[in-house]
Amino acid sequence: MQAMVLNRLRTPLEWTTLPDRQPGPGQIRVKVLACGVCRTDLHVVDGELPNPQVPIIPGHEIVGRIDAIGAGVEGLSMGERVGIPWLGHTCGTCAYCRMQRENLCDTPVFTGFTRDDGFATATIADAHFAFPLGERGSDVALAPLLCAGLIGWRSLAIAGEGKNVGLYGFGAAAHIIAQVARWQGRSVFAFTTPGDTVTQDFARSLGALWAGGSDEAPPEALDAAIIFAPVGALVPMALTAVRKGGRVVCAGIHMSDIPSFPYAQLWEERQILSVANLTRQDGLDFLRQAPEMGIVTHTTTYRLEDANQALADLRAGRFDGAAVLVP
Repeated sequence: MQAMVLNRLRTPLEWTTLPDRQPGPGQIRVKVLACGVCRTDLHVVDGELPNPQVPIIPGHEIVGRIDAIGAGVEGLSMGERVGIPWLGHTCGTCAYCRMQRENLCDTPVFTGFTRDDGFATATIADAHFAFPLGERGSDVALAPLLCAGLIGWRSLAIAGEGKNVGLYGFGAAAHIIAQVARWQGRSVFAFTTPGDTVTQDFARSLGALWAGGSDEAPPEALDAAIIFAPVGALVPMALTAVRKGGRVVCAGIHMSDIPSFPYAQLWEERQILSVANLTRQDGLDFLRQAPEMGIVTHTTTYRLEDANQALADLRAGRFDGAAVLVP
C-alpha cells in the first residue's frame, strides 16, 4: 500500500510505501476510492489538537470497498462500498457509551488522528464504524458527507428547529448543510470573510437567502447560528445576531480563543454550545436521508500524492466546497 504520512508535526506529508495490513477481529480492510480533505486534517498536521500521534496517516472522510474481512464481522460483505468517519472506535463500556452518547467516549479512537487512515490506497477500520453507502452517487461526491456532512448534520440538530439559521464560514460543511437546511424548509444566512464576494455568490447559488461578511448584521434575527470557521472572535458576533433564546453552536474540533464579551450579549437565555464528534446513529440517520435531500457536493479533486497541495489550497481558501483525494 501507498500512503501520505505525517512523520513530524508542521511538516509536509511524505509519500511512503508500506506493507499491506490485515484486519483483526471485528475489523475490515478497505481499498480507498476517495478521501475528503477536512479542516481537521489541517489541525492534525499543524499540531493543534491535544495528544498528537506521529507518524500518522491522516484522512477521515473515506469512501472505499471492502477487500478483506476479519473474524466476527457480520452484516458487511466483500466488495461492498462503505464510508469511514472521524469516530473510528469507542469502548462501549464507559458512562457516555452506556448513555448512547458514544461521541463523548472516554477512550475513543479517531480516524486519521490516533489511527492511520484515509490518505492511502488502503486502510483498516472497525466494522461497527463503517457505514454501507450503496451504489448511488460517485465516490468523490460522497466523501465530504463522511465528516463535513455528518458534523454539519449534528450541528443543525443541536441548533434546534428554528427557521432562520446563520452559517459562519462557508466551506465544506456549510455548503452541504445549507442544502440540508433548505430541504427542511429553513432560511439560510451565510457569513463569510468580509469582502469575499465569490464565496457569498456561491452561498446564494446554494439557496442562501442572504450572504455577507461576518462583520455584517443579517437582515433578520437568527434563531440559531452555527460556526464552522475555527475563529473564536465569531462567537460574540454570532450572539449579537441571534434572537432572545437563540443558540450559537460551535461546530469545529478546534477554535481559537473566544474573546471576552459583555454579559448583555448572552443574556435573555441565549446559549453557546459545542459539537463533539458524532455517533453511529448520526451516520445512519444522515446517510439514509441524504439521497432524498438532493445534496450536490462541490468538489475539487487531487491525486493522493498531491495531498500537500490540497492542504495548502484548503488553508488558503482557493476553492469552494470540498477537496477530495483520489488514489
